[in-house]
Amino acid sequence: MKKVDHIGIAVRSIDEVLTYYTETLGCPLLKIEEVASQKVKVAFIDAGNIKLELLEPLDDTGAVAKFIEKRGEGIHHIAFGVENIEQRMADLRDKGVQLLSEHAGPGAGGAMVAFLHPKSSNGVLYELCEKQ
Repeated sequence: MKKVDHIGIAVRSIDEVLTYYTETLGCPLLKIEEVASQKVKVAFIDAGNIKLELLEPLDDTGAVAKFIEKRGEGIHHIAFGVENIEQRMADLRDKGVQLLSEHAGPGAGGAMVAFLHPKSSNGVLYELCEKQ
C-alpha cells in the first residue's frame, strides 16, 4: 500500500451536506461526478493531506444505498493507493483475504478500484485504488 488515498463518506444528499465541508470546515470542492458502475454521485473534497469522497447513492440498489439503509450516513470506506491493482489483489487473495470482486473495476476519478470484504478486515471496508 502506497498511502491512504481518500476516505469515503456515505451521505443521503451531497447538496445537503456540501456546505458543511466547504464553508464550515473550509475545505475546497475539487469536483463532482457520477460513477454509474458504482451507482453513486461523488464529490471530491480537498482536506489538505487527504481527500474526502462524499458518496451519494444514485438509486436504492447500490452498495452505498444499502450501507445508509443499514448503518446510516458516515464513514463508508478507507482507500489505499496501490500500483498494479490486479497483482495486489492476487497477493491479498494468496494471504487469505476475501475480496468483493474477482477483478478491479472503474471507480471515481478514472481510477481502477477493488474492495476487501469487511469480514477479512476486522469490520472495515477497505478499497484498493490505482490511479491511471
